Amino acid sequence: MTDSEAAADPDSTSVTLVVRRLISATADTLFDAWTKPADLMSWWGPGGVACPEAQVDLRVGGRCRIANRFPDGVVWILWEFEVIEPPHKLVYTWRLEQSSGASERVTVRFEPRDNATEVIVIHERIRDVATRDRHEHGWHGCLDGLAEYVGKGSGAL
Repeated sequence: MTDSEAAADPDSTSVTLVVRRLISATADTLFDAWTKPADLMSWWGPGGVACPEAQVDLRVGGRCRIANRFPDGVVWILWEFEVIEPPHKLVYTWRLEQSSGASERVTVRFEPRDNATEVIVIHERIRDVATRDRHEHGWHGCLDGLAEYVGKGSGAL
């Protein structure tokens, strides 16, 4: 199984990215870390990016707003929850706050595997390969941070 996969949607010009990581923690622990603001602020973002603020309204139709502080400024990511199935699945739209384009969609699955959980991020409706590549870098960094945060990272699949 690969660490990440990419595919073009045959019915559109959008691109899909799949990133997987096996983490030595329960699905409950990982779901909570993904949905609680204080936890998100502790691990979110690839290397060199901090998360100084996170707001989460965890309900279908609720929104999440996450700050990504880069060396040259802050970028806000907005989510709107479409599916919430604790502790196994989240589906939400994804867009940059300043963007007027169509939202992307992210599905995060937390699948128990023996004494660990496989975190599977499926990021869809990405407009082009260059954007997908930036997302891939970001998701790998986020999953590295999540594994470190829960204190038992076991490496990528």
